[in-house]
Amino acid sequence: MTKRKLKKPVAYVLYGLVFVAVFGAIFSIESATAPQLQEPDMEYVSKIILEDNEPVVAINNVIKRPYTDENVKILKDYYDYKDEAASQENSIIYYEDTYLQSSGISYGCDGSFDVVSILDGTVSSVSENDLLGNIVEIDHGNGIIGYYQSLSQVDVKSGDTVVQGQKLGKSGFSNIAKNLNDHLNFELSIKGKLVNPEDYYDRNISDLEEQ
Repeated sequence: MTKRKLKKPVAYVLYGLVFVAVFGAIFSIESATAPQLQEPDMEYVSKIILEDNEPVVAINNVIKRPYTDENVKILKDYYDYKDEAASQENSIIYYEDTYLQSSGISYGCDGSFDVVSILDGTVSSVSENDLLGNIVEIDHGNGIIGYYQSLSQVDVKSGDTVVQGQKLGKSGFSNIAKNLNDHLNFELSIKGKLVNPEDYYDRNISDLEEQ
């Protein structure tokens, strides 16, 4: 029996077909056994991202009142020459036969109440004044300085860092306003000028930069 040899070109073609068949079989097996990838649920992903990354709201940049007791009210107004006569009358302090214009606001209620910081800040000084009693001065940054006066108790010291709403002490008495009994006299300075605190509560400090 005569053996027939394949010509080289034919042999190469056969080898190629065998290679393709084997490779195709392997690929089919791997495709069948490999885990199927699914399209990600973008709504679910977005929900996770939003839940894990809540927006930061600068709540402590909003100026708050220097007290938390809802019973506290204004006892003495800030003097403003533009105000009506009634408001101006309630902003005059009579001390030793002298009439003085109030440069702050006096707050009070039936008894003593906690005095708190209107913003974050650093205690610049703690002092005692013959007329105004114990005074806590706080630099709140951005040109804002708070003067918490007539305190009977002081819970901070010079150099302390405070946060908004932190208790600074308790309301008390002062020689310049004995008729007000237990109260807080609060003065607010913005960019070197004493202002009416009532005009600035609940305002964001970023608004003050435009003034």
